[in-house]
Amino acid sequence: MIVDIPIIRKKRFSGQARFSILIPTWNNLKYLSLCIESLRKNSHFTNQLIIHVNEGRDGTLEWIRSQPDIDYVYSDRNIGICYALNFARELADTDYILYMNDDMYVCPGWDLELYREIEKIGHKYFFLSSTAIEPADTGNPCVVVKDYGADLETFREDLLLDSYYSPLLSDWQGATWPPNVVHKDIWDLVGGYSTEFSPGMYSDPDFSMKLWLLGIRVFKGIATSRVYHFGSKSTKRVMVNRGYYQFLSKWGMSSGTFTKNFLRRGNTFDGPLRHPPVTLGSRMKNFFKRLDGLFHKNI
Repeated sequence: MIVDIPIIRKKRFSGQARFSILIPTWNNLKYLSLCIESLRKNSHFTNQLIIHVNEGRDGTLEWIRSQPDIDYVYSDRNIGICYALNFARELADTDYILYMNDDMYVCPGWDLELYREIEKIGHKYFFLSSTAIEPADTGNPCVVVKDYGADLETFREDLLLDSYYSPLLSDWQGATWPPNVVHKDIWDLVGGYSTEFSPGMYSDPDFSMKLWLLGIRVFKGIATSRVYHFGSKSTKRVMVNRGYYQFLSKWGMSSGTFTKNFLRRGNTFDGPLRHPPVTLGSRMKNFFKRLDGLFHKNI
């Protein structure tokens, strides 16, 4: 049972901050400190930084305590991404909650591009993502594959800063993964991230599904807002939950069906999404997947 989670506020942010940036971290100080350095150096706005420190046995907790501009939440054991984000949300002062991974490096003006899009939309019923640059091709159509280093030792920061804007892309459909941003009212209305997915696998499409059922239809990836993502430096170390089957059991369809058919993940953005027709083939496919999920649940 989780009790007595310290929530530490360093300063209250004024109207000059545009985003409250929530970053869960788990004994990953070297990547986290680079992420924070990039946020300070390359952000247009002075945003609110909120870290959830899981364990922090590598010096993370002491380092965070020494930083005057970082609010933080601390748990003495790893409580996963979902609980971490929901605790960190309690410190958010701005209207916009932005979730970011600790193994990301933001490129210049990344936040300005997001805020310009928010102003253009003109309402709070949206979900936006930045566009990630990653060193390896994992089959994600929303990612720019360009190798600026697979880890800190091989990271070529100068080259990234010189060419992160290339290649030019169009905005894309299917915003789901971090960095992502949502209005605080929408976050609260859907209850944040679902803790049944702890420590966090498939909590991203689950959050998007909750937004979809609320009526959100703008799931937009912003091509000019870019971050470099080293890739799953924490998740490779954790015992993962059975998120695929949890999502299937909860929503009656696979996450792939949802992101491909409903969110049209990776397609060029062409306006708000519409509810897709559900074919007999799709129904049958998900029916057999649910049966498979029941089988795996019982073994």
